[in-house]
Amino acid sequence: MRVQGNKIMSQTTGQPVSLAGSSLFWSNAGWGGERYYSANVLGWLKNNWNATIVRAAMGVDEGGGYLENPAREKAKVKIVVDAAIAAGMYVIIDWHSHHAEQHQIEAIAFFKEMATTYGNSPNVIYEIYNEPLQVSWSGVIKPYANAVVAAIRAIDPDNLIVVGTPTWSQDVDVASADPIQGTNIAYTLHFYAATHKQSLRDKATTALSRGVALFVTEWGTCEASGNGFVDSASTQEWMNFMKANSISHCNWALNDKGEAASALVTGTSPMASWSDTFLTASGRLVKGYVQNWAGTVTPPTTGGTATKVEAESYHVMSGVLTQATSDTGGGLNVGWLDPGDWMAYTVNVPTAGTYTIQYRVASPYTGGQISLEQNSGATRLGVITVPNTGGWQNWTTITNTVTLNAGVQDIAIGVPVGRYNINWWSFTKAGTAARVASSPELQLYPNPVQNKLHLTLTQPGTAASLYVINAYGKPVQTLTLPASTSPEAAISVEGLEPGIYTLRVVEADRTTSTKFVKE
Repeated sequence: MRVQGNKIMSQTTGQPVSLAGSSLFWSNAGWGGERYYSANVLGWLKNNWNATIVRAAMGVDEGGGYLENPAREKAKVKIVVDAAIAAGMYVIIDWHSHHAEQHQIEAIAFFKEMATTYGNSPNVIYEIYNEPLQVSWSGVIKPYANAVVAAIRAIDPDNLIVVGTPTWSQDVDVASADPIQGTNIAYTLHFYAATHKQSLRDKATTALSRGVALFVTEWGTCEASGNGFVDSASTQEWMNFMKANSISHCNWALNDKGEAASALVTGTSPMASWSDTFLTASGRLVKGYVQNWAGTVTPPTTGGTATKVEAESYHVMSGVLTQATSDTGGGLNVGWLDPGDWMAYTVNVPTAGTYTIQYRVASPYTGGQISLEQNSGATRLGVITVPNTGGWQNWTTITNTVTLNAGVQDIAIGVPVGRYNINWWSFTKAGTAARVASSPELQLYPNPVQNKLHLTLTQPGTAASLYVINAYGKPVQTLTLPASTSPEAAISVEGLEPGIYTLRVVEADRTTSTKFVKE
C-alpha cells in the first residue's frame, strides 16, 4: 500500500484501499486478551468475518507488558504476524503505549527488529505510538516519531507507518498542520461512537483537507471508557464517514472482557470457530460492517426522512448469499433466498408510529414473500408478496405499511417463500416524503419503465379502470381491464413521451394512484 495525498492506495490497482478488521486486546500477561493471540483466531476472523486486517496491540509500559518481558511479548506479536501473512491479511504491529516518548530507545530497538524480520512482507504495518496523551505534537510526539521512522526506514524503505496523534489520537488536525517529512506515513485517528461525534469528524476532515492520510487503528461502538451503551446510530455515521473517505479501520476489541467494547461474551474460548451466539451486541454490530466492507458495500444511511438499509449490511443471517447487482448504484444484492432464511439488522427508529416500508426486489417468479419480523420471528410486523419482475436483475420497488416502536432495535427480514433477490429496504414515517413515491397498496414494476408497465391490482375479481395522467394533470391514456381472478395486469406505455406520470386505478369501491417514470 502506498500513501498518495490523503489516501492509502493499492500499489497494484492504483485505487484507494479501505480495510476492515479487528484489534486484539492488550497483549499484557495476565490481562486476559493474550489468549486470542493465535493463528486459530486469525483464521476465524478471515473466514467468518471476511476481515482483511488485524491489529496486534502489544502492551509496552503497563504491568505484564514489553518492558517487563520483551521476549514473551514479541513472541505473541510474531504469532499474529506470521498467521496474518499466511492468511493473506494485513497486520498492524502496534506499540501500545500512552507514554512512548519516555521509551524511545526501546521502541527503536523493537521496530528495528520487526523491520528486519518482516520488512520484505507488504502485509505489515508499523503503528509506532498508540495513543499519546495531551502532550505537544511538535515538541514531543513528532521528535519521537522522526527518530523511530528513521530507524525503520534504514531497514524497510516502503511499508506503511502509522503515527499516533495528541489527545488519545484525536488531534489529527494538529498533526496535519506540521506533518512528518517522509514517504508512506499516515496518522492515527481513534474514536468511540457513543462519546465522539461530529466535532471529531470535523477534525478528521480538516486533516484530510491538508493532504494527510488517516488510519483508524482503533474504534469502539460504545463510550470512550470501553463501557456504556452500544451507540449503533453514531457507529453508522462513522462507518459512512470512513467509507466516503476510504479510511481503513480496526474495531476494539476482539476480547471477552466484561465491557461493552468487547466483541466476545465473557468466557468465550480462544479455540474458535465461534457462532454468533458468542458475540456481544457490539460484536454482532461490528461483524456486519467488517463482513460486508470489501470496498463495495454501503452501510445503512439516513437521507431526508427515509432510512435506507442495504440488504447485505445484516449483522447476522441464515442461509443467504450476496452477489454483484446491476441495479442503480451497483454494489451487492442478497440472493439464494429459500423458505426459512433470514437477515437481521440493527436500526434506529426515530419515533413510534406507522411507517412505509419499501423493498427493492427482482425475481423471475411470482409469489415470493418478505416478512418483516422481530423477536426471532415471533413478531411479524408485515408480510408482502414479491411480484414477477421478469428476471433476477430486473429491479422494482414494492411497498407496504407497518407499525414500529421507537429506538435502536433489531429488525429482521424473514423469507416465508423465496426465489427473489433484494438489494435494499427502507423505512419512512407515514405522511413524510419517501425515497420512491408509491401507494402502499398498488405495486408497479418495472419503474422506471420503457415499454410495458406491470401492476398488481388490489381487488382481483372486479373490473378496473386505468387512467394515465401526465405531469400537468391531463389524462393521456385510458383503458378498462375486465374482471379476472389474477391480480397481475399489464399496460403498454411505449407511446408515451419520457417523463413522470400518475397511474390512477379505480377498482369497485377503491381508487389508488401511483407515480411512475417513463424512460
